[in-house]
Amino acid sequence: MDRVCVIGAGSSGIAACQVLSARGLEYDCLEAGSEIGGNWRYLNDNGMSSAYRSLHINTSRQMMEFRSFPMPAHLPTYPSHFQIAEYFDDFVKHHGFRDRIRFRTEVTSVVPGSDGRYAVTSRDRDTGESTTTSYSSVIIANGHHWSPRWPEPAFEGSFDGEQMHAHFYKTPERFANKKVLVLGIGNSACDIAVESSRVSSRTYLAMRRGAHIMPKYLFGMPSDHLTTSPLARFAPSWLQSLLVRAMLRLARGKLTSYGLPEPAHGILAAHPTVSDDLLTRLGHGDITVKPNVARLDGAGVVFADGSREEVDVIVYCTGYKVDFPFLEAAAFPAVSSPDNEVSLYRRVVDPEHPGLYFLGLIQPLGAIMPLAEAQAEWVADLLTGRAVLPSMPEMKAEITAYRQGLRSRYVASKRHTLEVDFLGYQRELAEERKRTAAG
Repeated sequence: MDRVCVIGAGSSGIAACQVLSARGLEYDCLEAGSEIGGNWRYLNDNGMSSAYRSLHINTSRQMMEFRSFPMPAHLPTYPSHFQIAEYFDDFVKHHGFRDRIRFRTEVTSVVPGSDGRYAVTSRDRDTGESTTTSYSSVIIANGHHWSPRWPEPAFEGSFDGEQMHAHFYKTPERFANKKVLVLGIGNSACDIAVESSRVSSRTYLAMRRGAHIMPKYLFGMPSDHLTTSPLARFAPSWLQSLLVRAMLRLARGKLTSYGLPEPAHGILAAHPTVSDDLLTRLGHGDITVKPNVARLDGAGVVFADGSREEVDVIVYCTGYKVDFPFLEAAAFPAVSSPDNEVSLYRRVVDPEHPGLYFLGLIQPLGAIMPLAEAQAEWVADLLTGRAVLPSMPEMKAEITAYRQGLRSRYVASKRHTLEVDFLGYQRELAEERKRTAAG
């Protein structure tokens, strides 16, 4: 077979490169930046990294590491983005494929042809020269935490101060002696609110709904080890939820005791918010909790409870859009929904476009890296003929069932359109590889 095109050299892209290299498959990996690491490369010159200076992973390193290259034991349980970027460098060096990556090469279009192949046009960011190459298969791994999503619809009114998205936040110094409003209750919102509260004159944290706040450690062990224990592998989700909720109640008490609203949803019905520092800062009175914004009001903000506060800066921690600027939306409707709805078989295959695969386009209750590695192994099976795809009706039925499952389990939100259970999705991919193995 001819060469495969891999778009992106972040965590999912390098997982694809490693697997393709191990299978002896030829490929070109195109990366817009000067280095590997994607979102985990701080100040990445590809312009797409959302990492801030203090960022650490919120899943333990044992959950995050690639199976083909475990993280060094000397690393802390929750490494920083600097350590993760170094680990990715070592991963590429260990497997020996850095020379297969074309850096500072931005993909500008992927166009399906009548012959079933894909015309991939890329631009050299140094010379400006564009090149178009034909591939029978394309693996897209450009990530989904880089295209900011602002509040939809936008809030009424106008604001005299500074407004920014969390994507552009790097360090808290810009908030010194200012009144800061952080909007959201996800991981980035909690981190930014905590950091802001150490230098600002006042920090407010506003949210549409409550969230379950998970500590990084429970009873002396990383909290995600509890959700991957032998019991979790076989317990139904309702039992897992009950047990985790009971442990959280023992460990930190009621969220309302800290001024946070009690979540109206189950603990596993939304993507977890992991923070050890938020509750302490709330307890110290350094952060004030507010309901959602009702409207902007010049030098201040009016909230849903009718209260008004003057603020200097608003930080929108409102998530990201699933965005593929090199794909024409009309030609690729499976991944072009404005609501982040994605219609891919097993979260990887576009049934309408044979030979087109998406890696890492998931939001797991756990880490993406080992799941992207498992996805890459399945894609390599398909590329080499070790496995075959089922019929079109079967693939579409699976996609429909997945989306129905999301609606029945998770809070209705653009944040939860890509959710998968870490252990369950691992089993799903393993069973798919076994079930569809060519005879």
